[in-house]
Amino acid sequence: MNAIKRAVVLTAIPLVLAGCVSSAEYARKEAGFSTVSAKVGGATAKQTVWVQNQQQAQATSAHVKTILSRSKVLDADTAVQVSLINNKGLQAAYADLGDSAADAWQSTMLLNPTVSIGFSGIGAPELEAFRTIEGAITTNLLALMTRKRDIEIADTRFRQAQLNAAVRTLQLAAETRRAWINAVAAWENVGQLQRAQAAADAASELAEKLGETGAMTKGGQAREHVFVAELAGETAKARLTARLAKEELTRLMGLWGTDVDFQVPNSLPALPRSLAKRDAIEAEALRNRIDLQVARLELEATARSYGLTEATRYVTDLEVLAGFEAEREVEEDGKKKWETTAAGELEFAIPIFDTGKARMRKAELGYMRAANQLAEKAVNVRSEARSAYEAYRANYDIARHYRNNVVPLRTKVEEESLLTYNGMITNTFELLTDTRDKINSILLSVNAKRDFWLADANLAPAVYGGGSSAAAAETEVASASESGGGAH
Repeated sequence: MNAIKRAVVLTAIPLVLAGCVSSAEYARKEAGFSTVSAKVGGATAKQTVWVQNQQQAQATSAHVKTILSRSKVLDADTAVQVSLINNKGLQAAYADLGDSAADAWQSTMLLNPTVSIGFSGIGAPELEAFRTIEGAITTNLLALMTRKRDIEIADTRFRQAQLNAAVRTLQLAAETRRAWINAVAAWENVGQLQRAQAAADAASELAEKLGETGAMTKGGQAREHVFVAELAGETAKARLTARLAKEELTRLMGLWGTDVDFQVPNSLPALPRSLAKRDAIEAEALRNRIDLQVARLELEATARSYGLTEATRYVTDLEVLAGFEAEREVEEDGKKKWETTAAGELEFAIPIFDTGKARMRKAELGYMRAANQLAEKAVNVRSEARSAYEAYRANYDIARHYRNNVVPLRTKVEEESLLTYNGMITNTFELLTDTRDKINSILLSVNAKRDFWLADANLAPAVYGGGSSAAAAETEVASASESGGGAH
């Protein structure tokens, strides 16, 4: 069967020439995750894990319970840490990274040759076996010729998948931090409305007693009673908002309903003494934004695909066929012998009708699309960084204004009203009105402080990625429809 050996050697020549690319990195179960972990750690100073088996899942669950048991009052950093290791949607995003690694691993493997063998001559008693054996070994030469570019494209897509996983992780971290801020601010509003409710209840009770003595008209009594009723509705609505905000935080942290054994603080942290200086935030964003790096890799992958299309413009399929035929014959003296022949064929498509111009045009358009998307992303990144810092500065000034000016003035008005009340200059209802106005100012101050901390939470996504312009815009106008709310 020397012909078979020669056929195999002939077919194996392009396989050897194609070389061998190491696939150890792609074959690892956590392929590329170290890059994701490093980028996330640099941006958030938090740890993330990729859970791939039951043992890891059990260890992660135990770790989450340990974190939650350390403190019943959950701070923002702890909430972010829990979400990064326990959110199942994030684990699904990491599976996409594994898919990309498998694709890159597959691209490093040589195509299997196709082997076919046929028999004929069954039923010739004088030969006692097959009379003729035919075989062929086929491999795709074009795939071998373009293999290097295919591997480069797959590697670029793999690096893209790494960055996309990092962006998804940063996005979850930002969403969790914002959810924590909203939950804490909502419960702080509930506390302030409950204080207003106590003052309103006192006014309503006093009005009822004055009405019994005839010192207050029924209209005046009704005004105090309806204020209590409206305030009770607002308090119930605020309490519902706070519960739903906590549920959103619970979902982002990946906790079951039975695991919700934590509390958030009753108030947001105080404003910092000074603002962080970020004069070069645009340069920081251009240097660190991961989604911008993804867009660059998209342009790189498109350019490589364009080169591959150009290389295969005229020849879309090229196969080499190495075949052999062995026939057994009987000589006159009764001895049997085999006569073998070998042959080779080259098969390819002739570009008579399809010269590849349409595919080249499509590849050119794809490249220009990727280039324009990268340019647009760079413009948007700079704008988002400027907007985030502007919102950060402005909301700090607004919150500080309420803290340093509005609330102290309202407190002064209330104190003066109390003095005049004690001197019997003003009546009880004027005092209660001033108290309600002070509570309204405190509610506005709480909302302003919330808006600042939301703007602060949006700074990191503006620099590293994982945020959205919609979230930034929402922060900038968050108080537009709510700041006027509260006790009236």
